[in-house]
Amino acid sequence: MTRKQKRLSVIAGAMAFLGAAVALTFYALGQKASYFYMPGDLQAATLQPGQRIRLGGLVEEGTIVRDQGTEVEFSVTDGDSSVKVHYSGILPDLFREKQGVITEGTFGPDGNFVADSVLAKHDENYMPKEVADSLKEKGVWQETTQ
Repeated sequence: MTRKQKRLSVIAGAMAFLGAAVALTFYALGQKASYFYMPGDLQAATLQPGQRIRLGGLVEEGTIVRDQGTEVEFSVTDGDSSVKVHYSGILPDLFREKQGVITEGTFGPDGNFVADSVLAKHDENYMPKEVADSLKEKGVWQETTQ
């Protein structure tokens, strides 16, 4: 085997190794991906049973129901439609009605969204970009002036 052939075989082996590493990385990331939806987008979406998604919008006024312990139910709306959410856990301090929220979880057998995490905006100037863009498109967004 000549030097040129040895060098080419080392390069080919390295490329095969890098290709396999990249393929495994994309496969692993694809398994953990959760897609973002607004309540109005869910009607057109075809979701697999147990598929994890992120549901974002505003907490609908008058829908927060606290059960005993850390159980809470509320609705997330985009102005057109709303989705009932069930969450068991401690809510963020800034969680309240008419505030931006992103929940992550799956749909239960009863059709309600069962969230395992709830994220609320952290100050008056921030809302997750996906939520703000969708609310602006629907005309629900209200700019705050400081």
